[in-house]
Amino acid sequence: MYTVGLFVPCYVDQFYPQVAIASLQLLEKLGCKVVVPMNQTCCGQPMANSGFASLSYGCDQNFIQNFDGLDFIVCPSGSCTLHIKEHLHSTQYPNKADSIRRKVVELTEFLTDILQVNQLKGKFPHKVGLHNSCHGQRGLNLSSMSELVAPYFSKPASLLQQISGLELVLPDRSDECCGFGGTFCVFEEAVSVKMGKDRIREHEENQVEFITGGDMSCLMHLQGILKRKNSKVQVIHIAEILNAGYE
Repeated sequence: MYTVGLFVPCYVDQFYPQVAIASLQLLEKLGCKVVVPMNQTCCGQPMANSGFASLSYGCDQNFIQNFDGLDFIVCPSGSCTLHIKEHLHSTQYPNKADSIRRKVVELTEFLTDILQVNQLKGKFPHKVGLHNSCHGQRGLNLSSMSELVAPYFSKPASLLQQISGLELVLPDRSDECCGFGGTFCVFEEAVSVKMGKDRIREHEENQVEFITGGDMSCLMHLQGILKRKNSKVQVIHIAEILNAGYE
């Protein structure tokens, strides 16, 4: 049994707490002992995205204090996971920072590579489209990239295909950015929205009921566009699907 620290992104904590709850429940159902540090805060990614990574010292120190000594740190967000892997540092505790960078993993990565889950018992009788986040795909290698001549694979898709009743529909442009990009959607609003509309169009043409993915930030961006056009398509984090109807 692994002792796992649940790393909850700040926007999940504030806006989508059901994602953290589903992640916690799923990990416990799969036999993990889950620790949720109550003093965890922002990982510092917004500062790094804006070119001020050096100002995230307090975030780094707090993260080390909360997540040191665990077998793994699991996060339901590719972007936050990648930030810790690439940016966490400490002049006071360099060895602890290095250990945490090696132990932090994204949720679907943890399920497929560490727990090697191949028979989930969840139920979700709906037609679902999958959105690959850029950080998860190209930063964490959670799925294959269309620009590379290499065999296809997708860790999120492999998990979704284990869910009873779920019909998975992959878009043709399966690794196209949704336009969120962290602070990009603030500084390049028009471009960001156009990219999001392009992503949504293909999912709507596939007549999906839900769009899922491993980054609630991307889904939040798509959700805003869907609501403004009064679309019936909903967004849902992959943790919620994998945990749904679990026997």
